[in-house]
Parts: sequence; structure tokens; C-alpha cells
Amino acid sequence: MDELQEKFRQQFPEILYLSAENRTELEYCLRQKQWIHADEKIVSLEKPGEGNMNVVLRVVTDRQRFIVKQPRPWVQKYPQVAAPMNRVEVETSFYELISAHRELKEATPKLIGFDSAQFILALEDLGDGSDFTYLYQKKREITTEEVSTLVSFISQLHQIRADTASVNFPDNRAMKELNHEHIFNYPFLEENGFNLDDVQPGLQEISLKYKRNEELKAKITRLGERYLATGNTLLHGDYYPGSWLKTASDIAIIDPEFAFLGDPEFDIGVMVAHLMMAETAPEIIQQVMNEYQQPEGYDELLQHAYSGVEVLRRIIGLAQLPLSLSLEEKRDLLTKASDWIQQY
Repeated sequence: MDELQEKFRQQFPEILYLSAENRTELEYCLRQKQWIHADEKIVSLEKPGEGNMNVVLRVVTDRQRFIVKQPRPWVQKYPQVAAPMNRVEVETSFYELISAHRELKEATPKLIGFDSAQFILALEDLGDGSDFTYLYQKKREITTEEVSTLVSFISQLHQIRADTASVNFPDNRAMKELNHEHIFNYPFLEENGFNLDDVQPGLQEISLKYKRNEELKAKITRLGERYLATGNTLLHGDYYPGSWLKTASDIAIIDPEFAFLGDPEFDIGVMVAHLMMAETAPEIIQQVMNEYQQPEGYDELLQHAYSGVEVLRRIIGLAQLPLSLSLEEKRDLLTKASDWIQQY
């Protein structure tokens, strides 16, 4: 038993530790939930992709295939970072809430069930596919049709508003606080224990311009306070290329565990920031703004500020991306990001 598995079992002794090695226990659990038949057998357990937050397995039986996912009390990719177990409950609530909206439901995995005792979520298997993180590579582009699909989804999602309908959705406070730390605080600490020169030589020195800018940091703090407040609009909460899945037939939106009621400008700000870091053509980014259906009261300056913080935190924070950018290109992006925040 490895160190992390032992840590998990100490904290949650009654919970099945989801892994490819625990096939017999998982099979029993799936039968108890009636997600598989009494005589149905698991043929294989596969890893469908690289998950950042949770353990994710593809269950292949002699009759069907589907996805199961389970959180750990830490971030799967960064075990040193604690994370709330109830994030899987928020993801379940998201799928339940959007089930009444045809376009949103069709663009996300079908919810099979949730075992609250085991913190295991079962979802439709969308088949072999890849997320859009390849966009960060040089000369890889997103098409206008793909952008339209992504913008249509987020526009429809942002029509779900607590100020116009009875929306019962978890506040997701613990996940927001986790995200808040790594978006609005940690990247701007001069001594945070993370040497950016290990990412790219010279990046640490560049980062000091922003870590030592008290006026900029004060504005980022205020943005962070706004992020933590409860808003009126249902957000995905992590609307970036890693949450966009290209399947054989279409594009699916996955991993809404950061979902919350907040500013719609946050989702669009994050989306635009990542297209910028992927060196997307300006006319494609403008397409996002042309096609996005802005809710009443939408503030583009606030969106730009959120974009700016996302660029800064992804380049000088812990949550690094596989960017194919030179040091000078990163410097230019950081300057633009800072200007956007200062203008808000």
C-alpha cells in the first residue's frame, strides 16, 4: 500500500479506495448501487486520460462501459494541495440542474448515479477523445465551428440565473477557497517556495515585477473578494481547454466540480485568457465576444480583469500549462494582463 493510499484509508477507513487494483470491491459496490446487473462482470478498468483533480476510471464490463470518478482529500495532480471531498457532490448537482436544459444536457456526460457513501460518481462514457490542451502547442488552432459550439454552451449555461428562477445550487465554498488561493493569492507571494526558473530560466525575475506591485495586488485582492461572493449566474468555474473534450462526434464539456453561482465574466475571462495563451488568432477571440450572449449588466472591463488574473496566475503560479511560449512572449502576455487588471 503506497503512502497516499494509506493516508486516504486513515482519513476514510469505511470508503472504498477507487483504483484499478480494487476490481472486486468496485464490482460489489456497483452491484449494490444497481449500476451493473447481479451477474455482470468487470472485464477491465482503464485510465481514460490524465485527470488533474480526481481519480477517474473507465469501467468495461461484459455488457457496457462507463466512467467512475472519486475525489481524494487532495488534488490528484498535486497531492501536497488539500482539496474538499464534497467537490464530487457539486459536480453531481451541476448535472442534475442542467438536466432540464436540452442543449446543456446533450453537451455533457449523462449522469448514471452518485454514491454519497463512497464519494463515487458514475457517468456516461463519451468514448475515446482528447481535451483541447493541444492548443497550447505551436501551430495548433481551434476552428470557428468549435468556438461556436463552446460559446453556445456557456451562453446557455449563463441563462441559468438565481435572480430569475428558483435555483438551488451548493455554494461550493471550499472549492472556491482552494481556487481563490491559487488564482488571487499564491502566485503573487514573493516567497512562495516555487522557483519559476525551474519552469523556464528567467521567469522568476520577470515575476517579481508583479509580486512587488502593491497597487496591482490590491486590485487582484478586490477581484478575489468578488470571486468569493455569491453571485446570480451558474458558472462552470473552470472553462478552459482541459474541460473541453473532443469526441468522435462532437465537443463535450466535462469536470464542473468548480461550478458555483458567480460572475459570468469569470467564465468568459478564463476562456479568453486561455485562448490568448494558446496564441489564438485575434479574430477568433473576437468571435467569442461576438457570439456570446451577454446577460443583462455584463461588464467587459470585469471580464478583462478576470482574464488578466488568469494569465498571470497560469504563468507565474503553481498551476502551470504546457505552453510553447518564449520568455519574451510570456513577458508580453503578462504586461497585457496587468494592464487589463489596472484598467478595472
